[in-house]
Amino acid sequence: MMTLMVRNIGALIVVFLLAGSGFSAALAAESVCLQCHAGLEGRLAAPVAAWDSSIHAQNGISCPDCHGGDPTDFAMAMDPERGFVGVPGHGEIPEFCGRCHVGVKEDYFDSGHGRALHSGGPQCVTCHGNHAVQTASLALINREDCSRCHEYGRAEEIKAAMLDTDRLLAGIQSDLDGLAKTGIRVREMEGETFALRNDFHRLFHTVDVERVREQTAAFQQRGGEIRTEIEAVQEELTTRKLLGAGAAGLLFLVSVICFLIRKTYRDEE
Repeated sequence: MMTLMVRNIGALIVVFLLAGSGFSAALAAESVCLQCHAGLEGRLAAPVAAWDSSIHAQNGISCPDCHGGDPTDFAMAMDPERGFVGVPGHGEIPEFCGRCHVGVKEDYFDSGHGRALHSGGPQCVTCHGNHAVQTASLALINREDCSRCHEYGRAEEIKAAMLDTDRLLAGIQSDLDGLAKTGIRVREMEGETFALRNDFHRLFHTVDVERVREQTAAFQQRGGEIRTEIEAVQEELTTRKLLGAGAAGLLFLVSVICFLIRKTYRDEE
């Protein structure tokens, strides 16, 4: 279990950052990039509205995190000396996004999509969009989007091969959310699940049906281990509830008996 966490330390750091996402989002709102572009029109204003609905915005990832520059200074916001890198070209996008999504970048460049990049092949923005990036899920693999470039058949096979495991991991996350609401500390299991889902979703970027099928069993096993931990916690909670209910019932019974004894003494008097 600890080995898993060490291997995925980069992904786990993101989990802990999410805990402070409210603070990060507040900082993002102060960005002069957003303030300026929100007051413009047409294509110059569009990125703000698109970003506002994105997973990046939810986690406080704003303009300078991708484009560089100084988000505190209107005059220097787009100065290369302050790290501004602007908008990447088609062939530069995988490296651009890969600064954060390192594992996905590796799988992408090793895939048919990556090998076709410089001949017009798809890259991150083709499938995920640029500013309105949404939470990664298998819903992104669909006939309408995939058929823009090729037949849907291969993508459909990959999606089918990933579906059961994706449902398992989604169910695990749902159970963890439920445990967290009861006050149970589940951060470690959340970290493992986050890392596991990240690694699993990387598989699609290989666009290799056989590779997906070969590796799915390992993810199922790792997910099953987390599921076993969750079930143990749930069983303990159920036991505690039963014991609590039993204790409450016993106290009530004792109270009734005491009341009847007291009433009997009063009647005899």
